Amino acid sequence: MDWLIAIFLGALQGATEFLPISSSAHLRIAGLFLPGAEDPGATFTAITQIGTELAVVLFFWRDIVRIISKWFGALGGKVAKDDPDVKMGWLVIIGTIPIVVAGVLFQSLIRDQLRSLWITATVLIVFGLILGAADIWGRRVKTLETITYRDGLLVGVGQVLALIPGVSRSGATVTVGRALGYERPAAAKYAFLLAIPAVFGSGLYETYQAFTEPSSIGLGWGPTIVATLVAFVVGLVVIKWLMAFISRRSFAPFVLYRIALGAVLLVLLAAGWIQPL
Repeated sequence: MDWLIAIFLGALQGATEFLPISSSAHLRIAGLFLPGAEDPGATFTAITQIGTELAVVLFFWRDIVRIISKWFGALGGKVAKDDPDVKMGWLVIIGTIPIVVAGVLFQSLIRDQLRSLWITATVLIVFGLILGAADIWGRRVKTLETITYRDGLLVGVGQVLALIPGVSRSGATVTVGRALGYERPAAAKYAFLLAIPAVFGSGLYETYQAFTEPSSIGLGWGPTIVATLVAFVVGLVVIKWLMAFISRRSFAPFVLYRIALGAVLLVLLAAGWIQPL
């Protein structure tokens, strides 16, 4: 049974990681209806996110290789420091700092108190509305080539909010990007590139923790690895679809979905049919 649950959760992780609807919230909610009705946990979520982040690396492989090679080339004086790819390398580094600091300072809060379904339901609705507002009223003229270090840092600050289940990493970062006036594809691409070091860092740290505290991984190593592989395959399909979708459509369907899901959760919690922790 654990293997079937792992496949389901891996598919769910891959399907929701890149959409602005919060993969961690969906894994948290799914745990309520699985045999044993247990939260898969922050460790399982972080490890399976490695799979979806590998999908990002594969999808943007040429961009990533070019950015890294030029960034190191600039350090050696072989590439101009004002090269756009060199700048993007620094933007990813600068934008990652806020979530690293927050992850270290608030680790216990992230793993325990913030996983309350009351919080998840509330932020699904609130940040859904914020995303909708930013998408509608945000200017749509800035491209990825024009992104500034200030804007990159602000998007990085937005990524910190993704530590709360229900906010959504892509949702938070894209919302800030849209509010700052960036086109949807530009906001999404920077959001995905920015997530790479944060997600891999978190996933590798939780993997280490799982070795030292085996009970923290919940389903066990075998099913978790399978879930991560499934998340990679499904995530690759979803990211290709999403980048094509947002080039011609708004985020409105995701906003409506977030509000509906959050409202259903609040009703279930208020009725006592599900427990917040």
